[in-house]
Amino acid sequence: MEQLKTLGRELAMSTQNLSSSSSHSKEFLDLIKSIGESRSKSEEDRIILHEIETLKRRITDPEIPKRKMKEYIIRLLYVEMLGHDASFGYIYAVKMTHDESVAMKRTGYLAVTLFLEEDHELMILIVNTIQKDLRSDNYLAVCAALNAVCRLINEETIPAVLGQVVELVGHGKEAVRKKAVMALHRFYQKAPGLVSHLVSNFRKRLCDNDPGVMGAALCPLHDLIAIDPNPYKDLVVSLVSILKQVAERRLPKSYDYHQMPAPFIQIRLLKILALLGSGDKQASEQMYMVLGDVIKKCDTLSNIGNAVLYECVCCASAIYPNKKLLESADHAISKFLKSDSHNLKYMGIDALGRLIKISPEVAEQHQLAVIDCLEDPDDTLKRKTFELLYKMTKSSNVEVIVAHMIDYMISINDSHYKTEIASRCVELAEQFAPSNQWFIQTMNKVFEHAGDLVNVKVAHNLMHLIAEGFGDDDVAADSLLRLSAVDSYLKIIGEPKLPSAFLQVICWVLGEYGTADGKYSASYITGKLCDVAEAHSNDDRVKAYAITALLKIFAFEMAGGKQIDMLPECQTLIEDLLASHSTDLQQRAYELQMVIGLDAQTVETIMPIDASCEDIEVDKGLSFLNGYVQKSLEQGAQPYIPEHERTGLPNISNFRSHDQHPASAHALRFEAYELPKAPVPKTPAIPQISSTQLVPVPEPSYTRNVFPVSTVQQSSDGGSDAIKLRLDGVKKKWGRPSYSSAAASSSSSASQKTVNGVSSLDGMGATGSKAHDAYNSRESQVEIPPEKQRLAASLFGGTSKTEKRSPSVHKPTKAAAHATDKSNSEIVSTAETTVPPSPNLLDLGVSDSDGAATSVDPFKQLEELLEPATNKMNAVSSENDILSLYSGSTTGNSGTSTRSKDDALLFGSSVQGSAGLPARVNKWPNTKVAVQRDALVRQMGVNPSSPNPNLFKDLLG
Repeated sequence: MEQLKTLGRELAMSTQNLSSSSSHSKEFLDLIKSIGESRSKSEEDRIILHEIETLKRRITDPEIPKRKMKEYIIRLLYVEMLGHDASFGYIYAVKMTHDESVAMKRTGYLAVTLFLEEDHELMILIVNTIQKDLRSDNYLAVCAALNAVCRLINEETIPAVLGQVVELVGHGKEAVRKKAVMALHRFYQKAPGLVSHLVSNFRKRLCDNDPGVMGAALCPLHDLIAIDPNPYKDLVVSLVSILKQVAERRLPKSYDYHQMPAPFIQIRLLKILALLGSGDKQASEQMYMVLGDVIKKCDTLSNIGNAVLYECVCCASAIYPNKKLLESADHAISKFLKSDSHNLKYMGIDALGRLIKISPEVAEQHQLAVIDCLEDPDDTLKRKTFELLYKMTKSSNVEVIVAHMIDYMISINDSHYKTEIASRCVELAEQFAPSNQWFIQTMNKVFEHAGDLVNVKVAHNLMHLIAEGFGDDDVAADSLLRLSAVDSYLKIIGEPKLPSAFLQVICWVLGEYGTADGKYSASYITGKLCDVAEAHSNDDRVKAYAITALLKIFAFEMAGGKQIDMLPECQTLIEDLLASHSTDLQQRAYELQMVIGLDAQTVETIMPIDASCEDIEVDKGLSFLNGYVQKSLEQGAQPYIPEHERTGLPNISNFRSHDQHPASAHALRFEAYELPKAPVPKTPAIPQISSTQLVPVPEPSYTRNVFPVSTVQQSSDGGSDAIKLRLDGVKKKWGRPSYSSAAASSSSSASQKTVNGVSSLDGMGATGSKAHDAYNSRESQVEIPPEKQRLAASLFGGTSKTEKRSPSVHKPTKAAAHATDKSNSEIVSTAETTVPPSPNLLDLGVSDSDGAATSVDPFKQLEELLEPATNKMNAVSSENDILSLYSGSTTGNSGTSTRSKDDALLFGSSVQGSAGLPARVNKWPNTKVAVQRDALVRQMGVNPSSPNPNLFKDLLG
């Protein structure tokens, strides 16, 4: 508040000197005075709210003088700094940055840097002004713009001003160069990639004549060296030279602070040298002399001198060690620790923690001074001291340090730090325990006083340590450790308010080792466990550990050939847990009952003694079931298909149809997209279907009316059985893609009659092959990375064989393959027999080659579906169209050749037999026959300009 009052007086006095009228300046001073004299926050808020209303009313006056506007903007700064909203005046501060007056411009820039953020919507109005002021001849305006650049420019607007800022690095005024270097440093912090090529500018500024510019260049260099010091190793000589000049007071007196020559530049140089000399003996040797000189010349009577001395100690502990330099650092640390100031003691503790990493013997002589710091009432100093003690702990001092840690843990109420202290005590006890009894007692104190704040991992680590021992092969020592744990836990198990984690450890230890040495009977241990479960009836976790401990004790007794003598309270506990609402407790109780009813040999197998930490090999592939699975597959059982591979099937429960039907197009598909296929020639798409299914017909390019379609029949010329169109499941709409039901009758599936050149078994085999390919593609997508394979090999001995599903179920059966071959041979033999072509009712003469490719003819496609392939293979050109009914052009032999190629692609070997048939270029060259045919078609109801609903009924009888 005093700073606000001082700033207000200075600003008000400057405004009073510039203004001819002193009324507003007095009002401004009264505002500052009333804020300083306010006795409560509510009174201060009342004053500010009144000021906000006054400014809202006056600042909108268009005739307001500039000097008064400047005062209003300053008053808005007070409103904003005291936590109130002054956004109504932001735009006026932005306008003030456009003013030609340098005083007004600097005030505007000061206001916007405090008002706005880098992503504020008004930033777009400032960027252009900043660019203009960066080119100004007045260096004060340039400095004000650079201040705004450091505060307001974001990553998106950096390119707009980057070039001008780089140019200003070489400006004639040192203030401008310094602020330009600071702006580049800010750009690097926001977007390192945009200014990575400008790092050389920071190197050049180290040689600047002005110490302020050089000091500004040290900050970005420190950030760069902290990331990668190797490219800057050549700067060690220059930095050492600069530090030596600063220490010898060669800089102007204006850079002294409390009689220390440029202390902040010295601190920054020491930080950089510590980074460059870390692990580098050659670079460190160049620093030893100057570091020793700086340590000797530091004034320990001032805080800034102690700060430089502390940084010297940190630098000496970071670089390659030197004996004389470490002695000087040790002497400085002793001064810090012997001081009466808490701040200096804190610095000494922190510096000692850095120094003991490279010279542990240095810290031994300061051990008493460190322990004395634990008695200090400053809590911050205590915590810092405990961090140092944690690093200084050895087998010789572990008892003293852990005892102090536990005492401090008992005295504090900070749960977070108490958890941290408990974890450190457990870790130190595990590493440096002088005896088993001390270790168990220490752990008991930690759990007893830390309570449930102890990390769960600490409890598990303790149980693991008791089970494994101290890592040596001394079985007697491990047994003594477990016996000490059992003795101590039986003494404190009856104490009230024991934490849950501690009770879990107690129950586990008593269950594993309570009766191991025969000192305590099973009845005594089980009685104690039942008492624990009854006393903590609301803690399911403790009861779970207790019932499991009972299971272990009974199992060990049975394995040893002893008779189980179950206490009544144990039987009551088991009965209660059998009816518990917790399924976990129920399962544990049922397991206990089942184990008690087994024989001794089985119990010894499933519950071995002292095998809690034995490695368990888990067979995730269940390889022991391979024989059963193979036997079931031979008997006709279907293989298991994982859920992620079953996704998208029409009926998941019907696995038998998986080999015959592709995945439903309307189901959710979760597998990855397939790779794009190579383009294929455009051919009439004829799906492979059975003889009782109807393929979808593409919709024609012209509109058609919707009419119901009835099932029709057509007799073959050879007197064969009639082919029926099954339209079950087809939408009652001709011309749109629709699909028949996937179900096929057993009689039709058994037949091998040819439809459109494809037998029914061919269609089924093709469908099965598609399903097999899709299955293989999905299986190839789930590929185990090499890293996981190596990890599985190292952990589990590699992937189990049962994970590889046999692909035999996806292969077509021999019967189906034989039927397919037989069908193909029948197709070839039928094609070789020449049959007189049947008249084509839709062919009224010659076709028009010009309009052949204008649209797709649905009538021709239907004709191709209904006519036998052996008779109609070369009958009509593939370019015939409904418009060719009245055209006068003829079709050449090229159409026949094209059709034969397309048929070869579609029907395979079935076309080979008809390759030698003569192509009919023109069926009715006689005009009279064509006119008669046209009349006959019109009589049947065909209208070339529009579809006829009775067309197919009349054509097909």
